[in-house]
Parts: sequence; structure tokens; C-alpha cells
Amino acid sequence: MRTFFAIAFISCALALPSVAQPPKAEQVESKGGVVVCVSPPAAEVGLAILKKGGNAVDAAVAVAFAMAVTWPEAGNIGGGGFMMVAPLGKDVRCIEYRETAPASAKADLFADGTVGALDHKAAGVPGTVRGLALAHAKYGKLPWADVVLPAVKLAEDGFVVNAVLAGGLNKVLADAKTTNAEFRKLYGKAGNEEWASGDKLVLKDLGKTLRIIANKGADAFYTGELAELLEKEMKARGGLITKADLAAYKANDRAPIRTTYRGFDVYGPPPPSSGGLCIAQMLNVLENYDLKKLGRWNVETNHLIIEAMKWTYADRARYIGDADFVKIPDSFLDRAYAKKISEKIDAKHATPSEKVAPEIVLDKESDSTTHFSIIDKDGMAVSNTYTLENSYGNRVVVPGAGYILNNEMTDFNPKPGFTTTKGQIGTKPNRIEPGKRMLSSMTPVIVLKDGKPVLVTGSPGGRTIINTVLCIVLNVIEFDMSVQDAVTAPRTHHQWFPDVAMFEGVGQHPKLVAELKQMGHTISERRQGDGHSVGIDAMTGVRTGVADKRLDGKAVGE
Repeated sequence: MRTFFAIAFISCALALPSVAQPPKAEQVESKGGVVVCVSPPAAEVGLAILKKGGNAVDAAVAVAFAMAVTWPEAGNIGGGGFMMVAPLGKDVRCIEYRETAPASAKADLFADGTVGALDHKAAGVPGTVRGLALAHAKYGKLPWADVVLPAVKLAEDGFVVNAVLAGGLNKVLADAKTTNAEFRKLYGKAGNEEWASGDKLVLKDLGKTLRIIANKGADAFYTGELAELLEKEMKARGGLITKADLAAYKANDRAPIRTTYRGFDVYGPPPPSSGGLCIAQMLNVLENYDLKKLGRWNVETNHLIIEAMKWTYADRARYIGDADFVKIPDSFLDRAYAKKISEKIDAKHATPSEKVAPEIVLDKESDSTTHFSIIDKDGMAVSNTYTLENSYGNRVVVPGAGYILNNEMTDFNPKPGFTTTKGQIGTKPNRIEPGKRMLSSMTPVIVLKDGKPVLVTGSPGGRTIINTVLCIVLNVIEFDMSVQDAVTAPRTHHQWFPDVAMFEGVGQHPKLVAELKQMGHTISERRQGDGHSVGIDAMTGVRTGVADKRLDGKAVGE
């Protein structure tokens, strides 16, 4: 196979509409640094930092702050995420900056249905600013202000809105559930007109906040006047976050999850992300089969992939939460355990989800992330995922500070003990506790071969993220696809419950769909994530940036 080095920066988004055929990914080739992300202005910021002499982490921090301005549905300083870093000649590391539950949060916060996703109580303590600062302190080269100030300029001077952003803004503003006055004031167009491509969006308050962060450092977000503004808004609207919660927040430098597949080393984020553990277990299960011989669109291949997803997501519900609060078994990395799962998979028939985890009592009852990829001229790579949870978070803007808050508290299991066939999980590991980090599906991944990076990728999309990444990883290292083809190819998702396999390729592969249905699978169609990636050909040294066009995106190179 051709050897590629790809990287990704990720964040969460709304459910995407179904499509008959995903558009072909766009790509750029360069022998220097490459940046790929969903926001064209932010991609240009990252490229400018590389040209200024910054490394991949400098560029990643700059892109992240820029996207807080130019991609408000998911780019953020009011959310959190995970950054995978492959430093030159050093071990892969994960900078974890997931949000935490406020000290006053209770396990039954959402149980009676009176608190919703757009309430102030749905906001967790933001981690993005501390996380970016930790990554920069450990790996950055340029001064802190240099990587923050480009975002300040975008916010204060304004930037040109493209058609995709205009459509997203118009949609959220047209929603009657968007009631926050400050949100409407800052993101609404004068005269209540609709946004159009070519309009300019200026965010003065956000620019002021970013300038304070640029001049005073990350602590300025968690203490002082900015902390007071957030606490004031929380007290006025019944929210939970206090200045003490903000001051106590810390990001972590964590060892990643590692497994091997066909001789490749695969690295993913550790808990509180479920991504690394789930990717490891699914690959360990699938390594028991010769998928390449069967073929990518063979019915048995896709049946086995769906079943591996189903069994792994059941274990996700059983076991995974914040490892600082929950003991997680070693089984996710245990090949003997994966072998037992493979032996339970019926090669000819779908296993009903109820039979996968029969000990979990089921009750009968009636996602915004973004991703970007960066490689610098020396080969240092960053894969980062950050999010506000739903598109535009809880649609609350902190008055005077100008940033949008997350609604990540909804990523905890909402009703203790209540697990349903429609996908609501109530198992113990991910129940709300003060200071706990909510379970995440964010899955920035770096793959190495013989100690050298081969593939790094990731995606937005809520619980679909893990399976989107699995599909891209398999496409490259199992089925020898180019990164462009791997990103373009239709994706599959099964999350245990509901017992439905989502597949993008219904229109492209009708025979496969019919055969899967004959095996007992229920198949539905939806569009799944946008996996912006960068690759490097080890033979030629050419870096290939691939922008997934399922939503928006731009790839730029030196």
C-alpha cells in the first residue's frame, strides 16, 4: 500500500441529512505543511502560522481559536475536546480537555425532563482554553499571543460568511427554541434579514475576550472579569457553573490508548473518550477475519463490521466512563476477549441487540463537532477533536464575553438505571457526579507503521464518530484505499440500540443492502460526519490534504 500520514481535528454537530452518494473529497498536495478544516478562514490562519515558522501545535491552537469565531456551531472556547499530538521522535500523547460537571450537579439533573439541552444547567465547565494552553506550553514554538491574535482580528474586523455558514445561522435563528437574547443580538443580522454568502460577520465581544486571553494567558478565562461574567449569567438564569468551578478546572496530558492491527500501531484518545477503547476492540475483533480477501463491499465484510460495532457499543454502555471515577476493565485491549466476541458472531445472521447484553435491563419508551488536520514541514502532526455538543451548544452567549456555551452535560446518562431500545443509556459508569468528565465519542486517531506515522483521522457526528473513524482506518490500512477515496467512501454505523445499521451507500450499493437485510439487519440511511484528513506519501514526501465535502471544508498547503 502507499504510506500516508494523515491528521484530524474534530468537533460535534447536528444529525446530518441522508444522502444517496457522498460528494468526492477535495485534496491539495504539498511537500510543506498542510492544514485541512471545515472553515476556510480558519484553514488560512493555520497555514499562515506554519509559514511564520510555527509547528503543527502552534497551527492547531491558532485554528482552534479561529474556528471559535468562524465556525460558531462547533468551534469554541466554551466547550472542550481532545488533541492527539505526534511529536517528532517522541511518544504520541493526548491532551485531554473535556468539560467537567459543576460541583453542584446531581445525578438526576435530567431525570424528570424539566431540564433540557438548551438550559443553562446543561453547560459543563469549559476546557478548551486550558487544553489549548497546555498543548502550546508542551509543544508550541511561537509566543502564545501570536497564535491567538489571528482569531482576535477575525472577530474584531469581521470575516466573510460563505453559503454553508449562512445556511447554518439562518437555520438556528429561525428555530423558535433559540430564545437567548444575547445569541440573537450577536448572531442575528440587522433588520432580522437572512444571512447570505458574502455578508460580513463581526463579533466585537468575542474579540475582546480573545484579546484578553492573548495578552494575559489561559488563566484569564478561568479567573477575573471573564469568570465573573460567566458566573453572573449562571446565577441570573439558574445555571450551575461558579467561579470556583472555573478556577478548579485543569486539562490533562494523558497516555493514549494503543492497539495493533495488521502490523500497524493505532493510537486513540483515552477515557473520558470512549473512542480509543472502542476503536481498539472493534479492530481486535475484525482482525480475526480476512476482510481484504472478502472485499470492501462484500456482504460478509459489512455484516462483520456491523456486528463488531454492535458488540463494542454494548460494552461501551456497560463499562466506559471517566476513568478518574470508574474502574474500566482491560477487556477492550484484550485479544482473547475480542476472539470470544468473534466466536459469538453468527457469520450468516444478525444478532438481535437484546441478546448482546441481556443483563442490561431495557425499559420500553416512546450532535455539534468539528475536525481539522495539520502537518508541519518537519512532519509533526496534530489530531484534535473539540465540541459544543449540539450545534451552537445550548445557544447561550455569555453577555459581555461573546462566546457560546456548550451543552455537554447532556452527554452524561440522563436517567440513572433507564436504558431503552431507542438508544438512551442509563448505566452507572457515565452518571453525573461533581467534577466528573462526561463520556465522549470523539476519536482523533494516529496510526503508525514501523514507528512512523501512516494515518491520523477523525470526524464529528456524536455517537457516529467512532464508527466513521473505524471506516476510514479500515479503508486505508485494510483495503489499501488512497486517503481521498477512504474519506469519500460511504460509511456505516451501529450503536447497539436502536438496533438499526445506518449506511450512507444505500443508493450506491443496492445489492449489498438487500443481502444485509436478508441476514436480518435493519438498514437505514443517513449522512455521517466529515473526516478532514492529511496524508503523506513516504516514498515521494508529498503531503495530501483531503477536505471531506459532506459539509464544508478547505485544504491548504505551503
